[in-house]
Amino acid sequence: MRLWSLHPRYLDSRGLVALWREALLAQAVLGGETRGYTHHPQLHRFRDTPAPMSTIATYLYAVQAEAAARGYRFDASKILSGRCAESIPVTRGQLDYEWQHLLGKLRVRDPSRLEQFVALTRPEPHPLFKCVPGSVAEWERP
Repeated sequence: MRLWSLHPRYLDSRGLVALWREALLAQAVLGGETRGYTHHPQLHRFRDTPAPMSTIATYLYAVQAEAAARGYRFDASKILSGRCAESIPVTRGQLDYEWQHLLGKLRVRDPSRLEQFVALTRPEPHPLFKCVPGSVAEWERP
């Protein structure tokens, strides 16, 4: 499961669809609807918020909005909660790590998309996250 801290605008179409599916799975896990992935390290940052279901919903709404902007029809009725008002901190080191990981994927899957962003040195976080100084997150498995 990869719940990108990066803004979904950077993902290729395959990555965006995968993110939607994985975030819906995360929503199911956080809602107690499945027994798999319950201890996935990326879910801690959602569980540690006052309202995990609203937090994952906010994450999903941003992914759905990016999909709509590209002409995709992700079903927003699958999002089970309203939005939260709080942002989650994400470290610059984590964003940089994810950025390099994504660039590697784009080299293989979508070189034309890679060309759009290859010169970018400070990618934006997903709208749910607020960038703070720091290194790669402890839950990341490089």
